[in-house]
Amino acid sequence: MEMKLSRRTLIRTMAGAGGGLLLGFRIPGAFAAAVAPKPWTTPTGGEEINAWLAIDVDGTVTIRVPHTEQGQGALTSVSMMIAEELDVPWDSVQAVFADMNRHVNEGEEYIVTTTHGSQLVRQQHPHIMQAGASARERLKAAAARAWGVERSEVVAKQGMLSARGHSAGYAEFAGAAAEIALDREPAIKPPGEWWLLGRPTPRLDAPAKVNGSAHFTIDTRLEGMVYAAVQSCPVPWGGLRSYDFDAIRDRVGVLAAIELKAVDGRTSTSDMQNGVAVVADTWYRAKTALDLMPIEWDYGPEGDVSNATQAAHAGRLLEEPGEVSNEVGGDVLGMIAASERTLAAEYHRPWETHARMEPINATVSVTDARVDVWSPAQNQAAPLAVVAEHLGRDTRDVFVHTGFLGGAFGGNGGGSTAVTRQAAEISRQVGRPVQVIWTREEDIMQDKQRPPVHTRLTAALGDNGLPEAFFSRAVWFTHRGVERIGPATADYSIGTMPYLVPNRRHERHNVAAHIPTATHRAPGANQNGFIIEQFVDEMALAGGWDPLEWRIEMTQGLERWQRVLLKLKEVSGFTTDLPRGEGMGVAIVEDHGSICGACATVSVSRSGQLSVEKVVLVMNSGYMINPRNGAEQIEGSVCWELSHALYGGLTLADGRFVNSNFDTYNLMRMHQMPEVEVHFALSQDGWWGGMGEPGGPPTPPAVANAIYFATGKRIRSTPINKHDLNWS
Repeated sequence: MEMKLSRRTLIRTMAGAGGGLLLGFRIPGAFAAAVAPKPWTTPTGGEEINAWLAIDVDGTVTIRVPHTEQGQGALTSVSMMIAEELDVPWDSVQAVFADMNRHVNEGEEYIVTTTHGSQLVRQQHPHIMQAGASARERLKAAAARAWGVERSEVVAKQGMLSARGHSAGYAEFAGAAAEIALDREPAIKPPGEWWLLGRPTPRLDAPAKVNGSAHFTIDTRLEGMVYAAVQSCPVPWGGLRSYDFDAIRDRVGVLAAIELKAVDGRTSTSDMQNGVAVVADTWYRAKTALDLMPIEWDYGPEGDVSNATQAAHAGRLLEEPGEVSNEVGGDVLGMIAASERTLAAEYHRPWETHARMEPINATVSVTDARVDVWSPAQNQAAPLAVVAEHLGRDTRDVFVHTGFLGGAFGGNGGGSTAVTRQAAEISRQVGRPVQVIWTREEDIMQDKQRPPVHTRLTAALGDNGLPEAFFSRAVWFTHRGVERIGPATADYSIGTMPYLVPNRRHERHNVAAHIPTATHRAPGANQNGFIIEQFVDEMALAGGWDPLEWRIEMTQGLERWQRVLLKLKEVSGFTTDLPRGEGMGVAIVEDHGSICGACATVSVSRSGQLSVEKVVLVMNSGYMINPRNGAEQIEGSVCWELSHALYGGLTLADGRFVNSNFDTYNLMRMHQMPEVEVHFALSQDGWWGGMGEPGGPPTPPAVANAIYFATGKRIRSTPINKHDLNWS
């Protein structure tokens, strides 16, 4: 018998053979947390001081993290912030996932559970850190009461309490501290008093992911569980005319076929579309039977939409006035028309998908007593609400079990995709736990896509070579024509650019499309940073300026930007004086409150073979709690955005996406990843920026600008690998 093992299965098997304990899933009772380093399993005991933490008799501090771990370091970041204020040895801390049933039904004790928008540390640090500070002060109050001293006399440091010759570990007073109500909650420490935050700290989830023991939602296994493969209409929001279950009914392992129905007027990203599922005893059998089952679709009125028809529509709208999103100074269009020194260009970014490494999946078990859910949503409270609503169940009966997410990048935001609702519906009908896994084709075709944008930019230059007037007009296509997706709009990063052009006018058109759209990592900045930061180079060179010096000149007085640009000049070695076939390019983009600059070095062979050799980045996020994790997130952002810019691009034809797997929708391979060098230039003057996304947007324009200096060719659309880069 020939047996094929995946690398991950082999690692897990070897770990088990070496004495490790591999735990499968069983439907558990309701619980509040889980035990680290396996935060998806049942919890230890310990005295709970507040919803965020409990202290065991041996002094172990179990921190409950209400945010998902999708590779960005949430388990570590939240634990560090609480440990900082609680003041306990870092090696006594373990992180677990918080219970969403408790959160939803008991007053939302965790305040915010969503994980998106680079906001976990940036926006949530005050209440997270205060949870640790509150526990510390309650411990001090309990000790003071027992010792007959004032709370102000008690010192809490590294897990120990002391005052007037008394000394005890936190565990001794944990139970009493839980009963104490403070007159007012304490203020959190200023950064100057940090002892843990700001230090490079390894990620808590790394060991489990390295040794293969980490459980992702797709790893869920339940007694009596069956599997479902699904297909929705390839043209989003199209119909299902018929399917012939009799053609596959007798295949080995096949149990049922279930029609999935859209609800009229319900077209959010977590709503079901019209489709069909095949249920079997293994996923492969379900998927194989589904592929063989005759299905007739109703593609509807969107069946003739394509990249070409949308480009033609965009071309017409670029000739028409749009909504004015930002205007500064005088008559911009008049100034440009009257100028003898103008330049103009059109740029385009196509549809892009998330293509996370963990395929879209969900597992749901529906019984009369309770409903259990495993869903890779960026907000674990969201699938609880989705499933309760879909099944008409009380939220107290629905329990979400958090596992690791194999990537997210915005694709698992909100209520995630429709997969969780599909799993709930199928489990209800078959009366057994069901795991639904989308094929990669279904994943890409039915994902919440990044919308395409077509942009025209025009500038008039003054005698000093700097722009006196600047005009932009952008067209983008979104589901139902929504104006905003997260912070993103059609001209985000363009209309909000920092450059001190005295006269500016920015216009945009929002066009309704049938394709579901949603945020992608660094929404808006990811598309439009590529556009504006290349046009900046075009303006600089047309005016006789060095591109980096142009940026420094045009941001005079803007401390956050100047700090990054001057540091980038210092560490990058940027020059435009390199041999033919070699180039360096710079770019700088703001995203989620942080400013990140990039300098890319490329080489291009005479035949057009591109190699991105190195990317140097400088980040200003105001403050930072873990430089090691910060650098890792920036490196990941570079990989993410460079993959889309170099190799991505969805092809829309006949209303559907046709390049729906990695043979035709390419992502960057390991050997293509450039060297990444990260520097920090932090303002530390009262503002906090995000870290998980801002490293991505400046990277593609820096690469494209470097290609220009290497070849003399300007790349105004992506994917870059579709362009002819040969030179002589």
